[in-house]
Amino acid sequence: MSRILDDDVDTRHLLTTALAHMGAAVTAVGSAREALDAVNHETPDVVVSDIRMPGEDGYAFIRKLRALAPERGGRTPAVALTAYPRVEDRARALAAGFQVHVPKPVPPNELAAVVAALAGRTEGA
Repeated sequence: MSRILDDDVDTRHLLTTALAHMGAAVTAVGSAREALDAVNHETPDVVVSDIRMPGEDGYAFIRKLRALAPERGGRTPAVALTAYPRVEDRARALAAGFQVHVPKPVPPNELAAVVAALAGRTEGA
């Protein structure tokens, strides 16, 4: 299962549809709090998180996720999906605890490939 975290409804819908089309089971939420609550109910295989969101941003979310015990989702692979494409933005995302930094807009098949790779699968997501 993949979890999408983005405050923009249209982006959540687009990403959910694209990943579902590639065979992924996807849950989409609109805030860091909702994402952490969802992780507490069921640990996903991969998290895809926007960086820029009102309230708690993606960096606050990943810090809280990484603070969880491994069996509670603290080591869940995470993708930073962001409109910030600079090298220093990538470095900051990776240093914060994301495994991959993907600039927006991202082709759906590319995102599916990233999610599949992080989930340890070679096809689909």
